[in-house]
Amino acid sequence: MTTPVPIAKTTCLVLALGSAMLAQNPRGRALGIPFDGTPGPNNAITDVAGIAVGHTTLIRGEGKLVPGQGPVRTGVTAIVLRPKGNWDFVMAATFNQNGNGDMTGVNWIEESGFLEGPILLTGTHSVGVVRDAAIHWQIAHGREFVFTYPIVAETFDSLNDANGQHVKPEHAWAALDAAKSGPVEEGAVGGGTGMVCNGFKGGIGTSSRLVTVAGKQYTLGVLVQCNYGGDLQVLGAPVGREITDLRACTTLPQTRPWIASRMRPCTATQASRRDAAEEAPELGRGSIVVVVATDAPLLPHQLKRIARRVGMGLGKLGSWAGNGSGDLFLALSTANPGAGAAHEIAKLEMIPNDGIDPLFRATIDATEEAVVNAMLAAPAVMTGVDGIRIFGLPGPRLVEVLKKYGRIR
Repeated sequence: MTTPVPIAKTTCLVLALGSAMLAQNPRGRALGIPFDGTPGPNNAITDVAGIAVGHTTLIRGEGKLVPGQGPVRTGVTAIVLRPKGNWDFVMAATFNQNGNGDMTGVNWIEESGFLEGPILLTGTHSVGVVRDAAIHWQIAHGREFVFTYPIVAETFDSLNDANGQHVKPEHAWAALDAAKSGPVEEGAVGGGTGMVCNGFKGGIGTSSRLVTVAGKQYTLGVLVQCNYGGDLQVLGAPVGREITDLRACTTLPQTRPWIASRMRPCTATQASRRDAAEEAPELGRGSIVVVVATDAPLLPHQLKRIARRVGMGLGKLGSWAGNGSGDLFLALSTANPGAGAAHEIAKLEMIPNDGIDPLFRATIDATEEAVVNAMLAAPAVMTGVDGIRIFGLPGPRLVEVLKKYGRIR
């Protein structure tokens, strides 16, 4: 196989829709939402030292679905776990709240307790090409191995010509090459471009927490690719039941039978109003991938416990991990460098189990905030294949709901 030539190092390849793709809101805390916990300086997974995130975003075409041509609403998000050129393994564990989804490479994580190489997120039908591209990218950047198991996770981008498989190897390369520390672009970017979350436009979101254990401060960060459905609540306020006039709708006849019965025509003046009873069978559909990273010294069995707490954060938001949802979680620790490559007995540090509770709480809180950030960062509206129109969560209206229920004073 010919090694692909990487395209220019850019975080976005936006070919249509222009300013309509810009985030419509500030992040949750900037709106005054009082999430629990203290975030790091960027309130992002990149607050964990050494971690970098990059995106390639593909947006092209409008109108009727033409398989293989578009419209295209997809991309790749890359999470690089060590500074570039450092191929040291990290300890890791995974947990599936509901397994209607795919994450490659997890068998060896479960068996060995280590994760090697970057993590990539994309659409369901692009997992294979992104996995293969990750192998060639690592070789081209100096990693030596006999074999490797790239970690690629997916959610289904229903706004995209998914069967057209528009993600190519060079797009995965570009996301990896673009990975950087600092603030993380959120919303309809990278792997999250074509995603829908809790009935609103979803995508990529992130958050972090500073945690003190035994007098030492650690950082825990979360990144989500949000595409799941639920009865949306924020800080316990029933947001989904209060904002009912922004239901998904369509401007064109549907060519995909599985979604046709779920779409109402858009009116000239407003979107269709939600009917909670009518939508109940659909609310549990969709998926979410959540990556939790920390610099706290945790061993794989403890990271498994961290991964299990992600579902509690989603539960606070109204998810019940429905049968049609792929809720896939991965937790990792960048501590104990060199442990994965040791040819002699490794000396490890480990937070005692009696000290792990603050990290459990940080995982729950950061997951909740990352999902809200993903929805707030999405555009006010995105129109995908066959004219399907998905509306973003309006920040001012979210604040109104939270004030109504006494969550913001």
